[in-house]
Amino acid sequence: MADETSPARSPLEMLGALAKTDAELDETNRLVEIYTMEGLLQVWWFGLPGATDVAIMGGGAMGGLTGPGRALYPTLGKRLAADGRAAMIVGYRKPGDLSRCLLDVCAATDLALRNGAERFALLGHSFGGAVAVQGAGTFPVQTAGVVTFATQSAGCEEAGRMGDVPLLLLHGERDSILGPENSMMVQALAGHGEVRTFPDTDHLMAEAADELEEIVPAWLTARFEDHRAAVQH
Repeated sequence: MADETSPARSPLEMLGALAKTDAELDETNRLVEIYTMEGLLQVWWFGLPGATDVAIMGGGAMGGLTGPGRALYPTLGKRLAADGRAAMIVGYRKPGDLSRCLLDVCAATDLALRNGAERFALLGHSFGGAVAVQGAGTFPVQTAGVVTFATQSAGCEEAGRMGDVPLLLLHGERDSILGPENSMMVQALAGHGEVRTFPDTDHLMAEAADELEEIVPAWLTARFEDHRAAVQH
């Protein structure tokens, strides 16, 4: 039986890292790789490591680093970095495994906190929507907002744990894998949130790429500023 007086381990400690590399790709981004017994966790990090506002982004059940639309995640990462913020794209150790992927996102959050981050926005596509919702439920005080893209509803049963964290659910009306009713279900489970649907748009949301590149950065900027103002007051 574990010693109940033992301090809780942080997400990074729970990974049981064997080794870690940190490679600077250019002046605005770098790749952090954490080797564990359960696989390789990759974090593509845009912006200054000490940025106080950080967007953390996760892919679907197949993994990947580009996100929905037209490689929205790298595009968003560069834009946030240019604004003095930061972004982390999480390459899961085992895509599709919700508990492991949640730990991966929490470990990225932990890593950012250790570097000076004060607030987060969590973004997830498809399966990653459930990861983002659960991540916000784990860190509700520090979470400025959650954005999901074509999310599944499975894994979001405890979305109410997010409290009043702002929630934006984006979904294609012609999603052939997960229909927009999934976003509506997550909205109901959370007890709040805004659902926006896009006509003639399928699961990868490529048809709405231009709109996503306009909507998401503006929404995140507003949520970061709202969170900062709330903390100051």
